[in-house]
Amino acid sequence: MDAHYEQQLIKRNIRPTAMRLLILKAISGKNDALTLAGLETALETVDRSTIFRTLTLFQQSRLLHTVDDGSGSLKYALCDDACECRPEQQHVHFYCIRCGQTFCLRDVAIPLISAPKNFSIESINYVMKGVCASCRNIATGLH
Repeated sequence: MDAHYEQQLIKRNIRPTAMRLLILKAISGKNDALTLAGLETALETVDRSTIFRTLTLFQQSRLLHTVDDGSGSLKYALCDDACECRPEQQHVHFYCIRCGQTFCLRDVAIPLISAPKNFSIESINYVMKGVCASCRNIATGLH
């Protein structure tokens, strides 16, 4: 299992240190995007600055992307293996107004739009807000 994480880092030209592997494992397999505070809680033995520096490196290497969902906390989610975070590769995110989780909707592409003349698009942030399936099931009594 660790070899898989090491390969993910190596593929993005990131040296696989023990701390980077630990942080990558904490992010992997999550359906929702995580905040720095959430990772800090999950990795209680790792200091905040180490987590932040690692997340910044992962973002610069396009191993993960950030989501500004309007909640006031930047959230982080892993990119797909082939992702280069180009505007045409970006996807929609869903923010649940009940539980505060943000989900990557990888199968929902952001509609391509044209920028005005002499403008260039570097990234697009498209967030839908509503109630996620889990919260909706709780509200309707479905479990």
